[in-house]
Amino acid sequence: MEIKRILISQTEPSGTSPYTDLIAKWGVQIDFRPFFKVEGVSVRDFIAQRVTILDYTAIVFTSRLAIDSFFKICEQTRVNIPETMKYFCQSEAIAVYLQKYIVYRKRKIFYGTGTVASMVAAIGTKHKNEHFLIACTDSLKPDVHKLFTKENLKHGSAVFVRTVSNDIHDISLHDYQVAAFYSPADVKSLQENYPEFKQEDMVFVTYGPSTAKAMKEAGLSVAVPAPTPAARSVAEALAGYLEANAPR
Repeated sequence: MEIKRILISQTEPSGTSPYTDLIAKWGVQIDFRPFFKVEGVSVRDFIAQRVTILDYTAIVFTSRLAIDSFFKICEQTRVNIPETMKYFCQSEAIAVYLQKYIVYRKRKIFYGTGTVASMVAAIGTKHKNEHFLIACTDSLKPDVHKLFTKENLKHGSAVFVRTVSNDIHDISLHDYQVAAFYSPADVKSLQENYPEFKQEDMVFVTYGPSTAKAMKEAGLSVAVPAPTPAARSVAEALAGYLEANAPR
């Protein structure tokens, strides 16, 4: 099968990217289209979770959007966060973002180096007796819950961010020979927008085991998984596939 068009379920990168090299080398057309968006939950949806923020002594953030939504919910529900509240963030960039809402130096803020494991390490033994509220998306990352449970950290979670499928009905999917998905939310969006979709000859590239699992559950097959030792990214996986399937 000749590869002429590739669909990437993300926003188009600004400037040059690894995809620029693929276009130049193989003469393929690559189109970028986000299949979903993320947004803060409504007050109604938060209240329905029956979570009392002030029952907790520490808040865990893994994204800046979760911070925005958390403080918006606090404002709308008239919850005053005490000065004693501690904040644990997955990275320094997320921690610094807190200064949009609080006086950074006067609060107790801790952060990791970008991974959940590093954030748990920042908790250490000094803060292990806190009661943690994980501010998560509508699909709580299993590794977050798993690590907190493994370390015997008292915690709960509340959804502050949800994924919403974009309207992609204008895409003629079978105009593409290859499509790349990065998240289970991409698969969900595909099913919601095209409930009668049949894969036929379309080749799917996926990033991460959770995306591959969602594909399998949807009855779709993955031809090119990433990351692998030979292909650390979707762009590298595509390069390998194009190389292997180039006309001889």
